[in-house]
Amino acid sequence: MVLPLQAGDTVTRPTMWQISHIGEVVFYYLAALTIAVLIWGVYRRFDRYAQGDEDWFERMDDLGGRIREATKIVFTNEKQFDRDLYGGLMHSFILWGFLTLLIGTTILAIDMDVLEKGGKLLTGQSFSIFNGDFYLSYSLVMDFMGLLFVVGIGMALYRRYVVRNERLWGPNSSLEDHLFIWSLFLLGVGGFVTEAIRILGTSATRDVSFETVSFVGWFLKDVFAAAGMTPAMATAAYPLAWWSHAIIAFVFIAAIPYAKPFHMISSFANVVTRDEKAGKRLPGIPADLDADTGAESMDSFSWKEILDQDACTKCGRCTSVCPANASGRNLSPRDVILDLKNYREHVDKGGDEKDIVADSDDAVIQAETMESCMACMACMDACPVEIEHLKTFTRLNRQLTDEGEIQPSLQDVFQNVMQKGNTFGNSQRSRGDWTEDLEFDVADAREEDVEFLWYVGDYPSFDDRNKQVAKSLAKLFQEADVDFGILYDDEVYDANDIRRVGEEFLFVEQAATMVENFQDVHFEKIVCTDPHSFNTFKNEYPEVDFAEFADDPMMDFDIEDDEWDPDAGIYHWTQAVEELVDRGKLGLRGNELDYTVTYHDPCHLGRYNDEYAAPRDLIRATGCDLHEMPRNRDDSFCCGGGGGGLWMEIEEEEKPSEERLREALEDTEAGNAVEKFVVACPMCMTMYEDGRKTGDFEDDIEIVDVAELLVEAVEHDGVSAGATAGGESAPADD
Repeated sequence: MVLPLQAGDTVTRPTMWQISHIGEVVFYYLAALTIAVLIWGVYRRFDRYAQGDEDWFERMDDLGGRIREATKIVFTNEKQFDRDLYGGLMHSFILWGFLTLLIGTTILAIDMDVLEKGGKLLTGQSFSIFNGDFYLSYSLVMDFMGLLFVVGIGMALYRRYVVRNERLWGPNSSLEDHLFIWSLFLLGVGGFVTEAIRILGTSATRDVSFETVSFVGWFLKDVFAAAGMTPAMATAAYPLAWWSHAIIAFVFIAAIPYAKPFHMISSFANVVTRDEKAGKRLPGIPADLDADTGAESMDSFSWKEILDQDACTKCGRCTSVCPANASGRNLSPRDVILDLKNYREHVDKGGDEKDIVADSDDAVIQAETMESCMACMACMDACPVEIEHLKTFTRLNRQLTDEGEIQPSLQDVFQNVMQKGNTFGNSQRSRGDWTEDLEFDVADAREEDVEFLWYVGDYPSFDDRNKQVAKSLAKLFQEADVDFGILYDDEVYDANDIRRVGEEFLFVEQAATMVENFQDVHFEKIVCTDPHSFNTFKNEYPEVDFAEFADDPMMDFDIEDDEWDPDAGIYHWTQAVEELVDRGKLGLRGNELDYTVTYHDPCHLGRYNDEYAAPRDLIRATGCDLHEMPRNRDDSFCCGGGGGGLWMEIEEEEKPSEERLREALEDTEAGNAVEKFVVACPMCMTMYEDGRKTGDFEDDIEIVDVAELLVEAVEHDGVSAGATAGGESAPADD
């Protein structure tokens, strides 16, 4: 007979129902043991981080602000939603549901162990908040969020086992991945099953109608009853269900520091300690030539790099957006991080050591893998836990360079830079020869003060195709009546890409030479043709402590100041010219050209420095009809030239430039009506002109720089913009 709920009866649920006093003692013993194992494991993890090189305090400034920002990033799941709505919803349901269940369990423990047992021990009277409206609200929230949690786990199981998303399966897929997802599933479903059996069992002795707020448990109770389970059977089955659920929870909690669940801690720590300029500025090295600057052993790695390894969740987002991987090169950013983690754990357990990176089948990471990286930062942009792949990759590249395990073509570039000051190996005296075709003189900034000190760069100075871009930009400056000049043969290679392939000392020497030459002239702004130079001057030169290297006999420079910290602003040319267009300096009306075009975001201008608007504004200022490719702005796909890719000989199924041109012609809204593929980077120009030939796109699309479009628009408007590429004035339209 079911007793109705009487006035004054408590709306609550029994805790430890059907569990004996001995069972309670065992439960608390197991709980204490679980917590001890958890704490010890977490301590061992963080003790391992403390062995890594790097100053902790560099990443602990404004700790409160870091924690607040990390909390926002983690709780909003903003990185998970990027490019993947399904994945974002799935992870949000799991995260929010798990945290709610954790908080709910903590509230129950406080009520049961502190208020009830503690109150009775101290005052002789127990207290409880776990009743009435609080209990009803608690039950409703827990069931709702628990259901979201189970739905999220179901979505994860569907994606892994039914869709079989390929980025979830790979050489680093392991048994713990399966145990992790299934243990979460059993925790979520087991909680509801236990709740349903309790409701059915207690219905024999009391009115449980108020338990309808536990709508999932109530539904399952009805299912069990319809299947023939009686209250007596439920009462008998409850201890088994309760202990099963408790033991699974204990095992899961105890395993957190030792397996994949640790990412719940390490990922948050990784987001807190992230460097917002990671990738766009690489870590420096000590001036000591004997210092370990590469990856001789796992002891070479910093604590943050080790934390990166532990924070990796194997989601594969980095690999899925990697242009090197997409083109068939031997690079998976995820697997590099995980291979290093697995090797570190192997060595920490007393395993044999071997080369971390080398041109050897026995090495942890193959040299070919590192040669494949384009330093585009797509992996870092996609990573939901802020892993700084490029920092680790740079360490590996430095090791290869230190060991001389680099391609001959790359060695030739190093030699050219050391002997000639540029990557082409041409005489520095010819650096400014491209100006001779212009109808006006380009000022020598060494001899007169200028507003714009224009860093032209290697490719616009020496490469025939990119010389046309340099001439176009010079015409724009001349037309806008800008006081500009260049350094001629005192301009040397900025060293961005040789730094990214591991030649750090040569980078420092080139940077010091360039900074010396900058300090010898007077200007208001530095304007760069190349986004690579722009990034290096803006983000990397200021981080170099030149004084540390000044006494090195291998270095030859004498900088007045210890650091590069110019008062002048540093601009990519599109930013500077956008301001000129806004001021009406080029006389554009916005209807001069009627081409249908698409635009490619250079990695060093877009992802590195968040400049997406200026090039687009300039394209639209010419009147062109701009259509975006599906992968644009921070989702842009690298041309393949970065990270030394321009100089490498690498086998690939399809060049990234070919894939990108095909995307422009097939996947934009305008389709094959796109006439011009617009770039704003000399390296992109080189790679796409090559891809246009090798991909047989020569009759389909033209590669142009934004500057060339602007000059054509100015000349179309009847305004003289100096000489054309061949040195003749362009006729004005009637």
